[in-house]
Amino acid sequence: MNFRFGIWFAVPLILCGITPEVPASWWYMGALGSSRVMCDNVPGLVSRQRQLCQRHPEAMRSIGLGVAEWAAECQHQFRQHRWNCNTLHRHLLFLFLLVSGSRESAFVYAISSAGVVFAITRACSQGELKSCSCDSKKKGSAKDNRGQFDWGGCSDNVDYGVKFARAFVDAKERKGKDARALMNIHNNRAGRKAVKRFLKHECKCHGVSGSCTLRTCWLAMGDFRKTGDYLWRKYNGAIQVVMNQDGTGFTVANKRFKKPTNNDLVYFESSPDYCIRDWDVGSLGTAGRICNQTSRGMDSCEVMCCGRGYDTSRISRMTKCECKFHWCCAVRCQDCLEVVDVHTCKAPKNAAWITRT
Repeated sequence: MNFRFGIWFAVPLILCGITPEVPASWWYMGALGSSRVMCDNVPGLVSRQRQLCQRHPEAMRSIGLGVAEWAAECQHQFRQHRWNCNTLHRHLLFLFLLVSGSRESAFVYAISSAGVVFAITRACSQGELKSCSCDSKKKGSAKDNRGQFDWGGCSDNVDYGVKFARAFVDAKERKGKDARALMNIHNNRAGRKAVKRFLKHECKCHGVSGSCTLRTCWLAMGDFRKTGDYLWRKYNGAIQVVMNQDGTGFTVANKRFKKPTNNDLVYFESSPDYCIRDWDVGSLGTAGRICNQTSRGMDSCEVMCCGRGYDTSRISRMTKCECKFHWCCAVRCQDCLEVVDVHTCKAPKNAAWITRT
C-alpha cells in the first residue's frame, strides 16, 4: 500500500535514521490548523472529503477537537494493555490503523467515527455550525415512565451528526472495494450507532414550588466515556470475519460464532503480541512501560513485560494525606512525602527496530 509522505511528521524519524512512509488520513486534523487552507494541507483527503471541508470549515474545527477527544478515550481504554493507543508516535498509530485488519484497528475506526458524531452534534447544539441547530423534529407532547411531558429546550441533533459523519468519514472507504474498506465501513457505522445508544432525557419541572405538574424535556447525548466503555466491550467481543467470494460482504471465520450485527465490531487479522518495537505492525513494544507487580491482569509485570523481566526503582512523590472534613463545606489535607517502588519493563536484548523485508 502506498501512502503520501507527511513531511512535517517524517523529519524527526529521518533524524533517527528511519525513513518510513507516513499514512494519510483525516485524523491529522487533530494536529493541523483549522482554517480553510487546512483542507489543502491534510494529506489523503478524497475529493468528497475536501468538498465538505471547504463547504463546512467550522465543522472541520469541531472534527479537529473530536480527534483529540476520541484519541484520549482510546488511550483510556487501552491504558493497561501492551498496545496503548499511543498518539505521541502518531505516525506509528496511523500507519498501524491503515494497514492493519486487527481488532485494535476495528476499535479505533469505531471510536473515531463516534468522536466525529459527538463533536458535530455538540457543535450543533452550541450554535457553532451554520448548517445545523437543535433537533427541530422534537415537538409537541410525549410520554415516558414518569408520565407526560412537552418537548422543549435544545435536543441534541444527533441525526445530523450521524449524517455528517457518515458522509465525511466513510467517503474514503466507499472508494475502495477490498476487505479493509468493508471492514472499516462496518466499524464506522457501529461507532456512530454507539453514540445514539446513550441519548438520554433531561427535563425541567414547572409548577407551584417545583411540584412538577408540567415537565419540559429534551434529548441529550451521554458522556463520551459511556460510548468508549460500550465500544470497549464490543472490542472484547469482536468477531473475526472473512470476505465473501463475490466481494460484497463477509461471513464469520469460525462457524461456531454468530453472524455480526451492525452493533458488533469485526476484524480480519489476528493481533500481534506488541511485545517488541516493530515498524511493520505499528508496535512500540513494551520496553520502559510501567507494570503492576501485584496484578494478575493485562497490566501485570509478567504479561506487560512479555516475560523479559522488569526493573524496579524507588521514587519519592508528594501526596495528599490526613484529609479532614471541616464544617461547612471543605476538605483540608496535608502534603505528605511518599516513597514508592515503580516497576518498568526491561528492553529485549536486541532493542533495534524490526523491519520485515
